[in-house]
Amino acid sequence: MKTQKEKKSKKESPLGHKVWGGRFREGPDEIVDRFNASLHFDRHLYSQDIKGSVAHCRMLAKQKIISQKEAKQIIEALNGIKGEMDRGDFSIDGSCEDIHSAVEKALVKRIGEIGEKLHTGRSRNDQVALDVRMYVREAIDRTITLIKGMQMALIDLAGKNLDLVLPGYTHLQRAQPVLLSHHLLAYVEMLKRDRQRFQETHKRVNIMPLGSAALAGSTFDLDRDMVAGELGFDDISKNSMDAVSDRDFVLEFLFAAATLMMHLSRMSEEMVIWSSQEFRFVKLPDALCTGSSIMPQKKNPDLPELVRGKTGRVYGHLMALLITMKGLPLTYNKDMQEDKEGLFDTVDTVELCLTVMTRLFEEITFNGERMKEAVKRGYLPATDLADYLVGKGVTFRQAHETVGKIVLYAMDKKKELDQLGLDEMKAFAKQIDKDVFEWLDPELCIKRRELPGGTGPEAVRKRLDEAKGEIEP
Repeated sequence: MKTQKEKKSKKESPLGHKVWGGRFREGPDEIVDRFNASLHFDRHLYSQDIKGSVAHCRMLAKQKIISQKEAKQIIEALNGIKGEMDRGDFSIDGSCEDIHSAVEKALVKRIGEIGEKLHTGRSRNDQVALDVRMYVREAIDRTITLIKGMQMALIDLAGKNLDLVLPGYTHLQRAQPVLLSHHLLAYVEMLKRDRQRFQETHKRVNIMPLGSAALAGSTFDLDRDMVAGELGFDDISKNSMDAVSDRDFVLEFLFAAATLMMHLSRMSEEMVIWSSQEFRFVKLPDALCTGSSIMPQKKNPDLPELVRGKTGRVYGHLMALLITMKGLPLTYNKDMQEDKEGLFDTVDTVELCLTVMTRLFEEITFNGERMKEAVKRGYLPATDLADYLVGKGVTFRQAHETVGKIVLYAMDKKKELDQLGLDEMKAFAKQIDKDVFEWLDPELCIKRRELPGGTGPEAVRKRLDEAKGEIEP
């Protein structure tokens, strides 16, 4: 026996208040409505849902499944609903479980029974798949545009600082001198791969699933190619079961987004380190930093720190959907409703982080003197000294060991390599002559690396021009 409290929790609305209500003898419990509802987040899809419905309606009329007059009424009403939603004037019925039923309910309220014909030949399964594909496609286009903008900001920054030299690092230890512009172009290459990943994902997103219905296709003579063409899809799905159960395209988007965020996080980490008092390589603008509530002297790099932190939440959305999908039998399962909140949050997070990082790179300035000072310390020309010995006929392994001993000697003497006397160095290798000092100048170390992809000034200038050409139309 149900308690009085349990009885009161039942919906008192008619059994048919749900689009699927005909099968049921009683309405759903209030907890079912709350747990099942997705309207509070899938309202993001209202624009895509209405555009898809308009195209579907035109096709139904063309195929004489509904009349042209009915199609005109439906399309005019749908456009009116969209216009109100765009302006924020539309009040969504909170009793609806999702945006799809909310739009349909509003349509029927405006034009009556004719509005109920719109759903002919489709299911919410293929309707949702269509909406999400359109949403992801638009998000990819925006993301690619933002990536290009960030690449251009980095290229401009590199071009303004072509002559600055700083230590290159491995294991966060000073390794070899490099041009700052070469370092910045490394970010451009990362973003280039990100852009390519989104472009590749776009191809697999741009497949039109409408017409798959719930899972088996439709009995109506639907012109799927017409709908695909009207909505800008490259092709139609080839298997109705796969079309409604596929979320690979969302996973691919989330993976591309997670990789992009990893790159932004690495950039952010360097900005945090480089702006510290220990490094002082970069100055972040006051307008893009914050202070401390207790320490008056502080200037905190909050923006790159937040980008670094938000990377984890994007990773989480990718892993969550992978775990959701891993055990699902064909075809559609309600678990797949969980694809949307993580997707929407990822899109918002990635777009904001790209905007923030682009602004940061447009505004930062570099401390060239501090970088030059850092390059003079840490035995950075050691590799060049080994190469010098190889040029004198010493095998590289022998040269490597010899230079290691010279470095150890210099450390004991508290000197840098270029501060050692010729006789001191000749004591380790008789092949060393006075021309060795040309190999110990950090700027000359850079100029010797003019091979494609190297940090030589001409190689970097050439790559700058190439990179700009890859982005500009």
